Amino acid sequence: MTTASRAAATSLLRFATAGSVDDGKSTLVGRLLHDSKSVLADQLAAVERVSAHRGQDAPDLALLTDGLRAEREQGITIDVAYRYFATARRRFVLADTPGHVQYTRNMVTGASTAELAVVLVDARHGVVEQTRRHAAVAALLRVPHVVLAVNKMDLVSYEESVFAAIAAEFTSYAAGLGIGRVVVIPVSALAGDNVVRPSARMPWYGGPTLLEHLESVPVGSAPDRDPARFPVQYVIRPQRGEHRDYRGYAGQLASGVLRVGDRVTVLPSGRAGTVAGIDVLGEQREIAWAPQSVTVRLAEDLDVARGDLIAARDAAPRLTRDVGAYVCHLSERELRAGARVLLKHTTRTVRAVVEDLSYRIDTDTLQQRHGVPSLKVNDIGRVVLRTAEPLALDAYTANRRTGSFLLIDPADGTTLTAGMAGEAFATAGAGAGAGEGPRQKGTGSDAR
Repeated sequence: MTTASRAAATSLLRFATAGSVDDGKSTLVGRLLHDSKSVLADQLAAVERVSAHRGQDAPDLALLTDGLRAEREQGITIDVAYRYFATARRRFVLADTPGHVQYTRNMVTGASTAELAVVLVDARHGVVEQTRRHAAVAALLRVPHVVLAVNKMDLVSYEESVFAAIAAEFTSYAAGLGIGRVVVIPVSALAGDNVVRPSARMPWYGGPTLLEHLESVPVGSAPDRDPARFPVQYVIRPQRGEHRDYRGYAGQLASGVLRVGDRVTVLPSGRAGTVAGIDVLGEQREIAWAPQSVTVRLAEDLDVARGDLIAARDAAPRLTRDVGAYVCHLSERELRAGARVLLKHTTRTVRAVVEDLSYRIDTDTLQQRHGVPSLKVNDIGRVVLRTAEPLALDAYTANRRTGSFLLIDPADGTTLTAGMAGEAFATAGAGAGAGEGPRQKGTGSDAR
Protein backbone atom coordinates (compact mmCIF):
# COMPACT_ATOMS: atom_id res chain seq x y z
CA MET A 1 0.00 0.00 0.00
CA THR A 2 1.34 3.43 -0.97
CA THR A 3 1.72 6.31 1.47
CA ALA A 4 -1.23 8.06 -0.17
CA SER A 5 -3.37 4.93 0.16
CA ARG A 6 -2.47 4.56 3.82
CA ALA A 7 -3.33 8.22 4.45
CA ALA A 8 -6.69 7.83 2.70
CA ALA A 9 -7.48 4.65 4.59
CA THR A 10 -6.88 6.31 7.94
CA SER A 11 -8.43 9.72 7.23
CA LEU A 12 -11.58 10.67 9.11
CA LEU A 13 -14.55 12.59 7.73
CA ARG A 14 -17.14 14.05 10.06
CA PHE A 15 -20.35 14.80 8.18
CA ALA A 16 -23.93 15.68 8.98
CA THR A 17 -27.16 14.86 7.18
CA ALA A 18 -30.13 17.20 7.08
CA GLY A 19 -33.44 17.23 5.27
CA SER A 20 -37.07 18.14 5.70
CA VAL A 21 -39.56 15.68 7.17
CA ASP A 22 -40.39 12.79 4.82
CA ASP A 23 -37.56 13.60 2.41
CA GLY A 24 -36.20 10.11 3.13
CA LYS A 25 -33.13 11.05 5.14
CA SER A 26 -33.28 8.10 7.54
CA THR A 27 -33.71 5.74 4.59
CA LEU A 28 -30.74 7.34 2.83
CA VAL A 29 -28.53 6.92 5.91
CA GLY A 30 -29.77 3.36 6.35
CA ARG A 31 -29.04 2.59 2.70
CA LEU A 32 -25.57 4.09 3.01
CA LEU A 33 -24.81 1.92 6.04
CA HIS A 34 -26.40 -1.20 4.54
CA ASP A 35 -24.82 -1.05 1.09
CA SER A 36 -21.38 -0.15 2.48
CA LYS A 37 -21.65 -3.30 4.62
CA SER A 38 -21.52 -1.30 7.85
CA VAL A 39 -24.51 -3.02 9.49
CA LEU A 40 -24.06 -5.94 11.86
CA ALA A 41 -25.98 -9.12 11.07
CA ASP A 42 -28.05 -8.96 14.26
CA GLN A 43 -29.00 -5.32 13.56
CA LEU A 44 -30.18 -6.22 10.06
CA ALA A 45 -32.08 -9.24 11.37
CA ALA A 46 -33.89 -7.04 13.90
CA VAL A 47 -34.85 -4.57 11.17
CA GLU A 48 -36.11 -7.40 8.98
CA ARG A 49 -38.26 -8.75 11.83
CA VAL A 50 -39.85 -5.38 12.58
CA SER A 51 -40.41 -4.69 8.88
CA ALA A 52 -42.06 -8.10 8.38
CA HIS A 53 -44.26 -7.50 11.44
CA ARG A 54 -45.46 -4.27 9.81
CA GLY A 55 -46.29 -6.14 6.61
CA GLN A 56 -43.47 -4.64 4.57
CA ASP A 57 -41.96 -6.72 1.78
CA ALA A 58 -38.44 -5.32 2.17
CA PRO A 59 -36.44 -4.20 5.23
CA ASP A 60 -37.21 -0.63 6.28
CA LEU A 61 -33.67 0.73 6.36
CA ALA A 62 -34.83 3.88 8.18
CA LEU A 63 -35.08 1.72 11.31
CA LEU A 64 -31.28 1.51 11.36
CA THR A 65 -31.10 5.18 12.36
CA ASP A 66 -34.34 5.97 14.21
CA GLY A 67 -33.16 4.60 17.52
CA LEU A 68 -35.52 6.27 20.00
CA ARG A 69 -38.90 4.67 20.64
CA ALA A 70 -40.64 7.99 19.94
CA GLU A 71 -38.79 8.20 16.62
CA ARG A 72 -39.94 4.76 15.56
CA GLU A 73 -43.52 5.41 16.62
CA GLN A 74 -43.81 8.81 14.92
CA GLY A 75 -41.65 8.00 11.92
CA ILE A 76 -39.53 11.13 12.39
CA THR A 77 -36.01 11.79 13.63
CA ILE A 78 -36.01 13.74 16.92
CA ASP A 79 -32.47 13.74 18.29
CA VAL A 80 -29.01 13.81 16.73
CA ALA A 81 -27.84 10.23 16.20
CA TYR A 82 -24.16 9.57 15.66
CA ARG A 83 -23.10 6.63 13.53
CA TYR A 84 -19.55 5.37 13.10
CA PHE A 85 -18.55 3.35 10.05
CA ALA A 86 -15.62 2.78 7.74
CA THR A 87 -14.78 1.69 4.22
CA ALA A 88 -11.45 0.63 2.77
CA ARG A 89 -10.72 4.25 1.93
CA ARG A 90 -11.90 6.28 4.92
CA ARG A 91 -13.43 6.32 8.41
CA PHE A 92 -16.64 8.28 9.04
CA VAL A 93 -18.52 9.92 11.89
CA LEU A 94 -22.07 10.62 10.72
CA ALA A 95 -24.34 13.02 12.61
CA ASP A 96 -27.91 12.24 11.54
CA THR A 97 -29.86 15.39 12.43
CA PRO A 98 -33.65 15.87 12.65
CA GLY A 99 -35.65 17.32 9.77
CA HIS A 100 -38.65 18.69 11.64
CA VAL A 101 -38.57 22.48 11.93
CA GLN A 102 -38.81 22.45 15.73
CA TYR A 103 -35.58 20.44 15.88
CA THR A 104 -33.52 22.72 13.61
CA ARG A 105 -31.47 23.63 16.67
CA ASN A 106 -30.33 20.00 16.80
CA MET A 107 -28.76 20.45 13.39
CA VAL A 108 -26.56 23.18 14.86
CA THR A 109 -25.23 20.62 17.33
CA GLY A 110 -24.68 17.96 14.69
CA ALA A 111 -23.11 20.23 12.08
CA SER A 112 -20.93 22.32 14.41
CA THR A 113 -17.96 19.95 14.00
CA ALA A 114 -18.81 18.62 10.54
CA GLU A 115 -16.58 19.07 7.52
CA LEU A 116 -19.39 18.18 5.13
CA ALA A 117 -23.17 18.53 5.15
CA VAL A 118 -25.53 16.38 3.07
CA VAL A 119 -28.76 18.32 2.52
CA LEU A 120 -31.59 16.11 1.26
CA VAL A 121 -34.58 17.16 -0.84
CA ASP A 122 -37.55 15.20 -2.16
CA ALA A 123 -37.48 15.33 -5.97
CA ARG A 124 -41.29 15.69 -6.00
CA HIS A 125 -41.29 18.80 -3.80
CA GLY A 126 -37.91 20.37 -4.57
CA VAL A 127 -36.41 23.10 -2.41
CA VAL A 128 -38.69 23.94 0.52
CA GLU A 129 -38.39 26.32 3.47
CA GLN A 130 -36.64 23.77 5.65
CA THR A 131 -34.14 23.06 2.86
CA ARG A 132 -33.24 26.74 2.80
CA ARG A 133 -33.02 26.82 6.58
CA HIS A 134 -30.62 23.86 6.61
CA ALA A 135 -28.49 25.49 3.92
CA ALA A 136 -28.42 28.69 5.98
CA VAL A 137 -27.28 26.80 9.07
CA ALA A 138 -24.54 25.06 7.06
CA ALA A 139 -23.37 28.46 5.79
CA LEU A 140 -23.57 30.01 9.24
CA LEU A 141 -21.45 27.20 10.69
CA ARG A 142 -18.99 27.47 7.78
CA VAL A 143 -19.25 23.78 6.92
CA PRO A 144 -16.52 23.46 4.25
CA HIS A 145 -18.35 21.09 1.87
CA VAL A 146 -22.05 20.91 0.98
CA VAL A 147 -23.78 18.10 -0.95
CA LEU A 148 -27.34 18.31 -2.23
CA ALA A 149 -28.86 14.82 -2.51
CA VAL A 150 -31.98 14.93 -4.69
CA ASN A 151 -33.81 11.89 -3.34
CA LYS A 152 -36.80 9.86 -4.57
CA MET A 153 -35.79 10.17 -8.20
CA ASP A 154 -37.68 6.91 -8.74
CA LEU A 155 -40.93 8.78 -8.01
CA VAL A 156 -40.29 11.30 -10.79
CA SER A 157 -39.35 8.64 -13.35
CA TYR A 158 -35.67 9.56 -13.04
CA GLU A 159 -36.29 12.68 -15.10
CA GLU A 160 -33.15 14.74 -15.74
CA SER A 161 -35.16 17.96 -16.13
CA VAL A 162 -36.60 17.63 -12.61
CA PHE A 163 -33.13 17.12 -11.17
CA ALA A 164 -31.63 20.00 -13.15
CA ALA A 165 -34.30 22.48 -12.01
CA ILE A 166 -33.82 21.58 -8.33
CA ALA A 167 -30.04 21.74 -8.67
CA ALA A 168 -30.19 25.18 -10.28
CA GLU A 169 -32.54 26.59 -7.64
CA PHE A 170 -30.51 25.29 -4.70
CA THR A 171 -27.09 26.29 -6.01
CA SER A 172 -28.36 29.80 -6.73
CA TYR A 173 -29.68 30.09 -3.18
CA ALA A 174 -26.46 28.62 -1.75
CA ALA A 175 -24.38 31.16 -3.67
CA GLY A 176 -26.35 33.92 -1.93
CA LEU A 177 -25.31 32.42 1.38
CA GLY A 178 -21.65 32.45 0.42
CA ILE A 179 -21.46 28.71 -0.25
CA GLY A 180 -19.16 28.69 -3.25
CA ARG A 181 -19.56 25.11 -4.45
CA VAL A 182 -22.28 22.52 -4.10
CA VAL A 183 -22.03 18.94 -5.36
CA VAL A 184 -25.48 17.78 -6.50
CA ILE A 185 -26.24 14.05 -6.72
CA PRO A 186 -29.51 12.41 -7.89
CA VAL A 187 -30.37 9.41 -5.71
CA SER A 188 -33.09 6.99 -4.76
CA ALA A 189 -32.45 5.83 -1.22
CA LEU A 190 -35.23 3.27 -1.40
CA ALA A 191 -33.89 1.64 -4.58
CA GLY A 192 -30.22 2.29 -3.86
CA ASP A 193 -29.53 4.45 -6.93
CA ASN A 194 -26.28 6.46 -6.69
CA VAL A 195 -25.96 6.01 -2.92
CA VAL A 196 -23.18 3.43 -2.91
CA ARG A 197 -23.51 1.94 -6.38
CA PRO A 198 -23.92 3.83 -9.68
CA SER A 199 -27.39 3.81 -11.19
CA ALA A 200 -28.13 2.46 -14.65
CA ARG A 201 -31.48 4.27 -14.51
CA MET A 202 -29.90 7.72 -14.85
CA PRO A 203 -27.43 7.44 -17.75
CA TRP A 204 -27.52 11.23 -18.11
CA TYR A 205 -25.69 11.68 -14.79
CA GLY A 206 -21.91 11.45 -14.94
CA GLY A 207 -20.89 12.38 -11.40
CA PRO A 208 -19.90 10.32 -8.35
CA THR A 209 -22.17 8.31 -6.11
CA LEU A 210 -22.71 9.71 -2.64
CA LEU A 211 -20.23 7.30 -1.07
CA GLU A 212 -17.63 7.96 -3.76
CA HIS A 213 -17.82 11.65 -3.01
CA LEU A 214 -17.64 11.08 0.75
CA GLU A 215 -14.56 8.91 0.26
CA SER A 216 -12.74 11.39 -1.98
CA VAL A 217 -13.63 14.87 -0.70
CA PRO A 218 -10.59 16.62 0.83
CA VAL A 219 -10.69 16.70 4.63
CA GLY A 220 -8.72 18.44 7.32
CA SER A 221 -5.84 20.83 6.78
CA ALA A 222 -2.20 21.06 7.70
CA PRO A 223 -2.13 21.74 11.47
CA ASP A 224 0.56 24.38 11.12
CA ARG A 225 -1.59 26.37 8.70
CA ASP A 226 -3.45 27.94 11.63
CA PRO A 227 -1.87 29.78 14.57
CA ALA A 228 -1.63 27.90 17.86
CA ARG A 229 -4.57 28.24 20.24
CA PHE A 230 -4.51 26.34 23.53
CA PRO A 231 -7.40 27.01 25.96
CA VAL A 232 -6.36 26.03 29.49
CA GLN A 233 -8.84 23.60 31.01
CA TYR A 234 -7.02 22.56 34.18
CA VAL A 235 -3.90 23.55 36.12
CA ILE A 236 -1.85 20.56 37.34
CA ARG A 237 0.14 21.28 40.49
CA PRO A 238 1.08 18.22 42.59
CA GLN A 239 1.16 19.05 46.31
CA ARG A 240 3.65 16.42 47.44
CA GLY A 241 6.16 13.86 46.21
CA GLU A 242 9.14 14.25 43.96
CA HIS A 243 7.10 16.19 41.34
CA ARG A 244 5.78 18.82 43.74
CA ASP A 245 7.52 21.58 41.74
CA TYR A 246 5.71 20.50 38.57
CA ARG A 247 3.29 23.01 37.09
CA GLY A 248 1.46 22.17 33.90
CA TYR A 249 -1.56 23.43 31.99
CA ALA A 250 -3.85 20.74 30.59
CA GLY A 251 -6.35 21.06 27.76
CA GLN A 252 -7.01 20.36 24.11
CA LEU A 253 -5.11 22.20 21.43
CA ALA A 254 -7.86 23.99 19.50
CA SER A 255 -5.74 24.80 16.45
CA GLY A 256 -2.21 24.95 15.19
CA VAL A 257 1.02 23.42 16.47
CA LEU A 258 3.00 23.93 19.67
CA ARG A 259 6.69 23.05 19.93
CA VAL A 260 9.13 23.12 22.81
CA GLY A 261 10.87 26.49 22.62
CA ASP A 262 7.93 28.35 21.06
CA ARG A 263 7.31 31.87 22.26
CA VAL A 264 3.71 32.27 23.41
CA THR A 265 1.37 34.82 24.95
CA VAL A 266 -1.02 34.06 27.81
CA LEU A 267 -4.34 35.86 27.41
CA PRO A 268 -6.04 37.88 28.77
CA SER A 269 -3.05 38.90 30.93
CA GLY A 270 -0.79 39.42 27.89
CA ARG A 271 2.22 37.94 29.68
CA ALA A 272 4.89 36.39 27.44
CA GLY A 273 6.28 32.92 27.96
CA THR A 274 8.22 30.05 26.41
CA VAL A 275 7.07 26.45 26.02
CA ALA A 276 9.43 24.46 28.21
CA GLY A 277 7.78 21.06 27.82
CA ILE A 278 4.84 19.17 26.36
CA ASP A 279 3.48 16.05 28.04
CA VAL A 280 1.15 13.56 26.33
CA LEU A 281 -0.18 10.72 28.50
CA GLY A 282 2.71 11.18 30.90
CA GLU A 283 5.40 11.13 28.21
CA GLN A 284 7.42 14.13 27.07
CA ARG A 285 7.03 15.32 23.49
CA GLU A 286 8.76 17.96 21.40
CA ILE A 287 5.64 18.88 19.43
CA ALA A 288 1.84 18.75 19.71
CA TRP A 289 -0.85 19.55 17.15
CA ALA A 290 -4.60 20.10 17.11
CA PRO A 291 -6.78 18.44 18.30
CA GLN A 292 -4.44 16.62 20.72
CA SER A 293 -5.09 16.75 24.47
CA VAL A 294 -1.81 17.66 26.16
CA THR A 295 -0.20 19.29 29.17
CA VAL A 296 1.95 22.33 28.44
CA ARG A 297 4.72 23.54 30.75
CA LEU A 298 6.12 27.07 30.58
CA ALA A 299 9.64 28.17 31.45
CA GLU A 300 8.39 31.27 33.26
CA ASP A 301 6.51 31.31 36.56
CA LEU A 302 3.32 32.91 35.29
CA ASP A 303 -0.12 33.13 36.84
CA VAL A 304 -2.13 30.96 34.43
CA ALA A 305 -5.63 29.73 35.30
CA ARG A 306 -8.50 27.80 33.74
CA GLY A 307 -10.07 29.87 30.98
CA ASP A 308 -6.80 31.49 29.92
CA LEU A 309 -5.65 31.07 26.32
CA ILE A 310 -2.06 30.23 25.40
CA ALA A 311 -1.51 31.53 21.87
CA ALA A 312 1.31 31.91 19.37
CA ARG A 313 3.25 35.05 20.31
CA ASP A 314 3.37 36.43 16.76
CA ALA A 315 -0.25 35.60 15.92
CA ALA A 316 -2.25 36.15 19.10
CA PRO A 317 -5.92 37.15 18.84
CA ARG A 318 -6.88 40.61 19.98
CA LEU A 319 -8.73 41.11 23.24
CA THR A 320 -12.20 42.59 23.11
CA ARG A 321 -15.24 43.21 25.27
CA ASP A 322 -17.46 44.18 22.32
CA VAL A 323 -18.60 41.15 20.36
CA GLY A 324 -20.54 41.35 17.11
CA ALA A 325 -21.81 37.94 16.07
CA TYR A 326 -24.29 35.94 14.09
CA VAL A 327 -26.29 33.61 16.28
CA CYS A 328 -28.72 30.73 16.04
CA HIS A 329 -31.17 30.83 18.93
CA LEU A 330 -31.65 27.38 20.45
CA SER A 331 -34.01 27.91 23.38
CA GLU A 332 -37.77 28.24 23.70
CA ARG A 333 -37.00 31.32 25.82
CA GLU A 334 -36.74 34.38 23.60
CA LEU A 335 -33.53 36.40 23.42
CA ARG A 336 -34.08 40.16 23.80
CA ALA A 337 -31.88 43.23 23.82
CA GLY A 338 -30.81 44.02 27.37
CA ALA A 339 -30.75 40.37 28.42
CA ARG A 340 -28.01 39.45 30.87
CA VAL A 341 -26.32 36.18 29.99
CA LEU A 342 -23.20 34.12 30.51
CA LEU A 343 -20.91 33.80 27.50
CA LYS A 344 -18.90 30.58 27.30
CA HIS A 345 -15.91 30.78 24.96
CA THR A 346 -13.67 27.68 24.90
CA THR A 347 -12.93 27.09 28.60
CA ARG A 348 -13.69 30.66 29.71
CA THR A 349 -17.09 31.86 30.95
CA VAL A 350 -17.81 35.56 31.51
CA ARG A 351 -20.85 37.71 32.21
CA ALA A 352 -22.31 39.60 29.26
CA VAL A 353 -25.26 41.70 28.19
CA VAL A 354 -27.05 41.72 24.82
CA GLU A 355 -26.55 45.36 23.87
CA ASP A 356 -28.31 45.23 20.52
CA LEU A 357 -30.42 42.79 18.54
CA SER A 358 -29.48 44.14 15.12
CA TYR A 359 -31.73 42.04 12.90
CA ARG A 360 -33.14 38.63 12.15
CA ILE A 361 -32.36 36.90 8.86
CA ASP A 362 -35.31 35.64 6.85
CA THR A 363 -33.95 32.27 5.73
CA ASP A 364 -36.49 32.15 2.89
CA THR A 365 -35.39 35.39 1.23
CA LEU A 366 -32.06 36.10 3.01
CA GLN A 367 -33.34 39.59 3.79
CA GLN A 368 -32.46 41.33 7.05
CA ARG A 369 -35.53 41.97 9.23
CA HIS A 370 -34.70 44.99 11.39
CA GLY A 371 -36.65 46.10 14.42
CA VAL A 372 -37.55 42.63 15.64
CA PRO A 373 -38.18 42.60 19.42
CA SER A 374 -36.57 39.22 20.04
CA LEU A 375 -35.08 36.08 18.57
CA LYS A 376 -37.22 32.97 18.92
CA VAL A 377 -36.20 29.32 18.80
CA ASN A 378 -34.41 28.44 15.51
CA ASP A 379 -34.10 32.11 14.51
CA ILE A 380 -30.83 33.27 12.96
CA GLY A 381 -29.81 36.84 13.58
CA ARG A 382 -27.12 39.38 14.31
CA VAL A 383 -26.42 40.62 17.85
CA VAL A 384 -23.94 42.86 19.64
CA LEU A 385 -22.71 41.79 23.08
CA ARG A 386 -20.75 43.56 25.79
CA THR A 387 -18.75 41.33 28.13
CA ALA A 388 -17.67 42.05 31.69
CA GLU A 389 -14.16 40.77 30.99
CA PRO A 390 -12.03 40.78 27.82
CA LEU A 391 -12.12 37.74 25.54
CA ALA A 392 -9.47 36.44 23.15
CA LEU A 393 -11.80 35.87 20.21
CA ASP A 394 -10.89 34.97 16.66
CA ALA A 395 -13.25 35.62 13.78
CA TYR A 396 -15.30 32.49 13.15
CA THR A 397 -14.30 32.57 9.48
CA ALA A 398 -10.68 32.20 10.57
CA ASN A 399 -11.11 29.64 13.35
CA ARG A 400 -14.32 27.68 14.01
CA ARG A 401 -13.14 26.59 17.47
CA THR A 402 -12.01 29.92 18.92
CA GLY A 403 -14.51 32.04 16.98
CA SER A 404 -17.59 30.31 18.42
CA PHE A 405 -19.32 30.67 21.76
CA LEU A 406 -22.50 29.85 23.67
CA LEU A 407 -24.88 32.14 25.51
CA ILE A 408 -26.18 30.62 28.76
CA ASP A 409 -28.99 31.61 31.13
CA PRO A 410 -27.20 32.61 34.38
CA ALA A 411 -30.24 31.61 36.45
CA ASP A 412 -30.36 27.90 35.62
CA GLY A 413 -27.53 27.15 33.17
CA THR A 414 -29.79 26.58 30.16
CA THR A 415 -28.02 26.95 26.80
CA LEU A 416 -29.75 29.77 24.95
CA THR A 417 -27.84 30.60 21.80
CA ALA A 418 -24.92 29.47 19.63
CA GLY A 419 -22.81 32.35 18.34
CA MET A 420 -20.17 32.92 15.66
CA ALA A 421 -18.01 36.00 16.08
CA GLY A 422 -17.36 38.39 13.24
CA GLU A 423 -18.70 38.30 9.70
CA ALA A 424 -19.50 34.61 9.54
CA PHE A 425 -22.52 34.78 7.28
CA ALA A 426 -23.40 36.21 3.88
CA THR A 427 -26.83 37.71 3.33
CA ALA A 428 -28.56 38.54 0.05
CA GLY A 429 -26.26 40.26 -2.39
CA ALA A 430 -23.07 39.13 -0.64
CA GLY A 431 -22.73 35.65 -2.09
CA ALA A 432 -19.45 34.23 -3.35
CA GLY A 433 -19.38 32.41 -6.63
CA ALA A 434 -21.93 30.20 -8.24
CA GLY A 435 -22.61 26.70 -7.08
CA GLU A 436 -22.00 23.63 -9.15
CA GLY A 437 -25.05 22.55 -11.10
CA PRO A 438 -25.91 19.09 -12.40
CA ARG A 439 -23.03 17.28 -14.02
CA GLN A 440 -23.71 15.89 -17.46
CA LYS A 441 -22.17 12.64 -18.57
CA GLY A 442 -18.88 13.12 -20.35
CA THR A 443 -18.07 16.46 -18.73
CA GLY A 444 -16.06 17.39 -15.66
CA SER A 445 -13.39 15.51 -13.75
CA ASP A 446 -15.89 13.04 -12.32
CA ALA A 447 -17.35 12.01 -15.65
CA ARG A 448 -17.64 8.29 -16.28
